[in-house]
Amino acid sequence: MAERLVTFEKDDAIGIVTLRRPEKFNALDIPMLRALEAALDEAELAEGVRVVLLRGEGKGFCAGGDVEAWGAMSAADFQVQWVRYGHRVFDRLARLRQPTIAVLSGHALGGGLELAVACDFRVAEAHVKLGFPETSIGVVPGWSGTQRAVRRFGAQTVRRMALGGDILLAPEALALGVVDRVTETGKAFEDARSMGEKIAERGPLATEAAKLMIAVAEGEESAAATEALASGFIALTSDLEVGVDAFKTRQKPAFSRS
Repeated sequence: MAERLVTFEKDDAIGIVTLRRPEKFNALDIPMLRALEAALDEAELAEGVRVVLLRGEGKGFCAGGDVEAWGAMSAADFQVQWVRYGHRVFDRLARLRQPTIAVLSGHALGGGLELAVACDFRVAEAHVKLGFPETSIGVVPGWSGTQRAVRRFGAQTVRRMALGGDILLAPEALALGVVDRVTETGKAFEDARSMGEKIAERGPLATEAAKLMIAVAEGEESAAATEALASGFIALTSDLEVGVDAFKTRQKPAFSRS
């Protein structure tokens, strides 16, 4: 494919991941999920990137899962290739080391809202609609709409969207805590970038550690986050260097607890 479906670019301390399937309102299919996973890997490894913005090209942020893509799948493929792989990619986004901001300049419905929910913050333009309309076509939210969204916004808000079919406009979503900021049309990226620059001014290691600790409290992570925090702490001590040097030289390490 000549052009990537999802791209990553670096602009100073801000990383920008862009969904690039505007003719389908950035609806997700397997190639899109693979491209998103690759872009997130790039963002994770990008030196100097302290905040990552996730946006959609064109008029929509993300229309969710492409019905034409999953509608023809067998039950087994739907479960493994679609639902489980989607979970893997969305979890990858949620566990990105940098704080993340979803730039909602267009509607975020179904899997699109689930994608936004996997980010740490959401900035939405006033006209944007958000909801979980899956039950209207006989399916359920499958990428943590009934799990991560409930932990972050509360069960009743998710009931209204997933069971009652409520579609929220950005101002109501703000009142319910589903989005963090509402801006005028055409200003979401500018406002999200301003928010990202403010976050980027803070201590990067402290920010990443705080994100992990919040994730533990929220139930997003436990074992992996605990090990990451502990390993990161050890890596900043002299014991790691002493131990590695001793291993290379086949000597007994002289640890100093410093």
